[in-house]
Amino acid sequence: MKGGAGEILHTAMNNKILIVDDEKNIVELIRLYLEKEGFKAVCAYSGDEALEQFKSQEPDLIILDIMLPGMDGWQVCREIRKTSAVPIIMLTAKSDTFDKVLGLELGADDYMTKPFEAKELLARVKAVLRRIEPAEQVHSKEVSFTNLVINIENYEMKINGEQVDAPPKEIELLYFLASNPNRVYTREQLLEEVWGFDYFGDSRTVDVHIKRLREKLERAEADWQLKTVWGVGYKFEVKK
Repeated sequence: MKGGAGEILHTAMNNKILIVDDEKNIVELIRLYLEKEGFKAVCAYSGDEALEQFKSQEPDLIILDIMLPGMDGWQVCREIRKTSAVPIIMLTAKSDTFDKVLGLELGADDYMTKPFEAKELLARVKAVLRRIEPAEQVHSKEVSFTNLVINIENYEMKINGEQVDAPPKEIELLYFLASNPNRVYTREQLLEEVWGFDYFGDSRTVDVHIKRLREKLERAEADWQLKTVWGVGYKFEVKK
């Protein structure tokens, strides 16, 4: 297999996250969860301090509360967007649609309301970082095995040297599994990794996509297969 498999769909650890909230217990909770997952956390408790930390620390992502002493989150977001496209997740007690739309229009990448689950916030952090992962961090956009090549950049799949048409989600699903050979994933994990954390559809959609992929792949004589692990999920099995 070519290159560093699976890097395009995995969040790089050691990213620096700036947490901005005037409630110190919330900052501490988020910091603990992030550091447990290998992220580096930087904290700020006001809008002015947030801008100072942004300029000095150059974070990879910002978790930004709206209701802050002094300069509020809206103003902080506006100032940052004048010079940077760093991803911003708004974290706030404001749940009105107007506030959500305003945050997104100002350039926020995601929006969560309080109270929140730290695990969900962590999942959203990873999802946003995966979406904006710079090209220089991507080691390979193509994986290949016997009689199979999948290119995620061009959304192309070749079987026995011939290009085969497939919907984007089928290609993304196969690319993800093939990038992590012999590793078993549950349906829920595949939904999060391929469809995104915000997907609220039936987990059986994974079964449907696997079935369609198998129909396309059955023509290839190879040392690999899309295998069902009963009671668990699926894996791209490569014979050793």
